[in-house]
Amino acid sequence: MLALLATYSWPEVRHHPWRSATAVLAVMLGVALAFSVQLINASALDEFASAARSVGGQPDLELRASAGALDENLYARVATDPQVAAASPVLELQTLALAADGERRGVRVLGVDALVVGAVAPGLVPIVSEGGDRLAVLAPDTVFPNAAARAMLPPGRVQVQAGLQWHKLQVAGRAGAGGGPLLVMDIAAAQDLFGRRGELTRIDVRLRAGVAPTDWLRHAQLPAGVQHSEPRDAGQRVDALSRAYRVNLTVLALVALFTGAFLVFSVLALSVARRSQQLALLGVLGLTARQRLGLVLAESAVLGALGSVLGIALGAALAETALRLLGGDLGGGYFPGVRPQLQWSTVAALTYGGLGIAAAMAGGWLPARQAARLPLAQTLKGLGTALPRGRRHWLALAALLASVALALLPPIAGIPLAAYVSVGLLLVGGVGVLPPAVGALYDRIAPHVAQRLLPLLAVERARRVRESAAVAVSGVVAALSLSVALTVMVGSFRQSVADWLDVLLPADLYLRTAISAAAGDTVFLSPPLVAQIAAIPGVARVATQRARNLPLDPSRPPVTLLAREVAPQARNLPLVGGVLPAPPGQVPVYVSEAMVDLYGARRGEQLQVLQPALGGGPFFVAGVWRDYVRQTGAIIIDQRDYQRLTGDTRINDVQAWLAPGAALADVQERLRALVRRTAGDPDLVELASAAEVRAVSLRIFDRSFAVTYWLQAVAIAIGLFGVAASFSAQVLARRKEFGLLAHLGLTRRQILAVVAGEGAAWTFIGALAGLALGLGVAVVLVYVVNPQSFHWTMDLLLPWGRLLALCAAVVVSGTVTAWLAGRAAAGRDAVLAVKEDW
Repeated sequence: MLALLATYSWPEVRHHPWRSATAVLAVMLGVALAFSVQLINASALDEFASAARSVGGQPDLELRASAGALDENLYARVATDPQVAAASPVLELQTLALAADGERRGVRVLGVDALVVGAVAPGLVPIVSEGGDRLAVLAPDTVFPNAAARAMLPPGRVQVQAGLQWHKLQVAGRAGAGGGPLLVMDIAAAQDLFGRRGELTRIDVRLRAGVAPTDWLRHAQLPAGVQHSEPRDAGQRVDALSRAYRVNLTVLALVALFTGAFLVFSVLALSVARRSQQLALLGVLGLTARQRLGLVLAESAVLGALGSVLGIALGAALAETALRLLGGDLGGGYFPGVRPQLQWSTVAALTYGGLGIAAAMAGGWLPARQAARLPLAQTLKGLGTALPRGRRHWLALAALLASVALALLPPIAGIPLAAYVSVGLLLVGGVGVLPPAVGALYDRIAPHVAQRLLPLLAVERARRVRESAAVAVSGVVAALSLSVALTVMVGSFRQSVADWLDVLLPADLYLRTAISAAAGDTVFLSPPLVAQIAAIPGVARVATQRARNLPLDPSRPPVTLLAREVAPQARNLPLVGGVLPAPPGQVPVYVSEAMVDLYGARRGEQLQVLQPALGGGPFFVAGVWRDYVRQTGAIIIDQRDYQRLTGDTRINDVQAWLAPGAALADVQERLRALVRRTAGDPDLVELASAAEVRAVSLRIFDRSFAVTYWLQAVAIAIGLFGVAASFSAQVLARRKEFGLLAHLGLTRRQILAVVAGEGAAWTFIGALAGLALGLGVAVVLVYVVNPQSFHWTMDLLLPWGRLLALCAAVVVSGTVTAWLAGRAAAGRDAVLAVKEDW
């Protein structure tokens, strides 16, 4: 079979190598992108889990507060419990430090008891520098940075921010913990530095041998508001948080592979048609139908294997480059501070390589069946065809109906698996109904061109050989439909984000102290300073916001609580739906869409999970709002209610409206001068106008979707390359037909016009089909995939200008490609080719 495959396939590859290269290229890109995403995320997850283990150690349980901090008295009670072998108190804070390049960078500070932490988390034991004072582990204003912090911070001394003040700390050694930048210091020194005396953020508990965690929890009877979790929960939280992101990236990366299956189908279908007489001759010489099927499938498998091998190599190189440049985030921000090393996975390589071969063989299945069913005698006389025949279009219609049904199903384990299958069936069904669609369209066009010779020839061929037309444009239909879908989805998302920013950015000037809600407890403004900001000349009024993280559920990442001014009827929030008045005695809150999916926080119901965190209540969900920043959920509460319940008056963000006639630059300079007088460093806060915040946000959005734009271009390029291969194969196979037209009096220019007309006719129907299917896929992406994956909704936007430009580019490219291919077949050799039948 191998010798036969080489004899059958090699001449085609040698004379027309770029046709097979089209399919190999598509498979290679699909495998490379999917494999690289898998390696990047697996390496990042493993590195994050390793860092979490080194920072948290391996206790049996971690005790945390659902909000705020734990009381030190709880530690004394736990540490003296006879069933506890060791207990380690930890104060974990997020703050900002002055990096070696002069910028403020996020850093974690862990206050530990150096005398007991080694029994639970050896990676957090402070290691004193050689020759240093061993008691430095207990000294105030002394820190021990890990490797990431040492690489980021200047040597010797460190400056960290607490409130609006820089505090200088002495480096006395190092910490062995991995992960992002981390400073380890004595817990009492950390409490004094950040004003958290008597407070802890967690207690690591190691139980005595034979004591089960569940039994100890029943025995300990922990106070209300104390949560417990196991160390592996941190890795599981990040895995669950990034799962939808990783799956969507992988599905997006498989776009090229999906397109490759159609291109393999197109290339092999036309290749089999071109070599049908060879196959028929092999059949006459004794090759059975099953062997002919296996021959074509083997050829498709070789194409897939070659593309897969090249794709695995390219994917590993892409992953190595991305890990070095992006640190494993790929724009998602799920692994902050993690710089993982590439970890090769043979299982993943074999899996994605197998997917490439399977996609190629799936594309070659129908051509292989046609090769097996060739009428041998008729084909040898030139009367048969190996192109697929459209006898089962009802299967394509059934696929379209099934895609609609699957799109209505809920997600599975938080992943819109049914929606992905729906998209696949929609594309397969759409391509499957191309032949009758081609016939129906050109049956209507034919009467209008009946009196014009050249258009009539082009239209009639499209009508009579509709199966050939469908094969020729199937690749470009798949590529164009996916490109249209991504264009609509990204355009809709971007416009929704822009509208969302318009609602959330009503002020003229914005001031913030922290770059994340996690640092909001250590980097903040005081009420007296906010009052001074409001009194600055040129400022008409100010509004403030407090941001903090609330771990409502130990199995999920923290929820962000935003305490801010809420206007009547919540007019200053990007609401989804209306607002309900809170019943007497209940506190109104407004939840993001993610809270509805993750916590069941529906409008008109009470939010029970918030009560242990804030106390007071009960809390009433008065409305639901869109949040395109916090995928884990966010809650907005009126600032007056928040301060009344918690007594927390810290401020993280200030919005300022300018007085009429005030210059923005002058007000900014006065604000910087105020911060300089108060804190000594104006760079301790960030100032930006609404236009600047909007521009930066949209620039981040565009950078995050840069890979999507690139994949669109790749998909279209591969599709057009497939059209070129299809037209070239068909045009070169019609040399006798062109010779006959020349004998009948058509000039070379007229023959080329007919060929170009056929290219325009075929790609026109392909563009229409791709546009229709793309809009269908876009609806699934916008209304199903995004809400189920990321828990937010968006408004559907149809950028008709860009969509029509895409379709026009496809039609023009197909027409030019057909004309160029026709030039090679409509010359003097075509006239001589007619003599072969004389």
